[in-house]
Amino acid sequence: MNASAAQRTPIIAGNWKMNLDHLQAIALVQKLSWGLKDVRHDYGQVEVAVFPPFTDLRSVQTLLAADKLSIVLGAQDVSPHEAGAYTGDVSAQMLAKLEAKYVIVGHSERRHGHGESDETVGLKALAAHRAGLVPMICVGETAEDLDEHGAAAIPLAQLAAAIAPLPADAEIVVAYEPVWAIGSGQAATPEQAQDVARTLRDSLRDLRGDSVADATRILYGGSVSSQNIAGFMRQADVDGALVGGASLKSDEFSRIIQFPKHVTGS
Repeated sequence: MNASAAQRTPIIAGNWKMNLDHLQAIALVQKLSWGLKDVRHDYGQVEVAVFPPFTDLRSVQTLLAADKLSIVLGAQDVSPHEAGAYTGDVSAQMLAKLEAKYVIVGHSERRHGHGESDETVGLKALAAHRAGLVPMICVGETAEDLDEHGAAAIPLAQLAAAIAPLPADAEIVVAYEPVWAIGSGQAATPEQAQDVARTLRDSLRDLRGDSVADATRILYGGSVSSQNIAGFMRQADVDGALVGGASLKSDEFSRIIQFPKHVTGS
């Protein structure tokens, strides 16, 4: 692990997608926090964040505040607009008032299922930044993209577009999620993840300079499990994981969070 990597606090983030009502959300976070307390998890060593559906955010925020839990709250999406006649949208300011720290923008399920363009993702990232949230910018290629362009071309273009509207020093998190790996049970290899993460960091270096490139955390996402997390976390440019289905199981998510116990030679 190089010096700059050592300065980046790893983050394990759980994207619940459209799962769990607010009562189930409370139960899951309680169980997760109890499990991590039992193993004396150091949140300063590995940050833990959960991304519930919008309807669960207030309930989870209340629990985190009341019990003084160190788990961080994030949202799965945000409107590019500040306020107004946008039925169904949720603004970044609303999320900030719920003490959210992060918001996912550009997830492949939004890009492909809702037709979100690179431009829209950039505007959402900007809206998040202006409200004091950290945008977690998702980038990734489909199987067709992989065959036609290679692994890095599409993620690089998506990242450049997403950060274009942001101030030069804006804090971001980047999540590399190969679309072909999401929910498939077929994760990228640690070496594949490292190659793309390194290329993304090199691009940040060109676009934003050394300090931003060295400070920005780049996560891997796509069929992450307790069985493969250690391999990803051994890579110099992989700073955590955006976990989907496995984050809905408190025991499995806890094991993923405890990856330092299984990573050697880093």
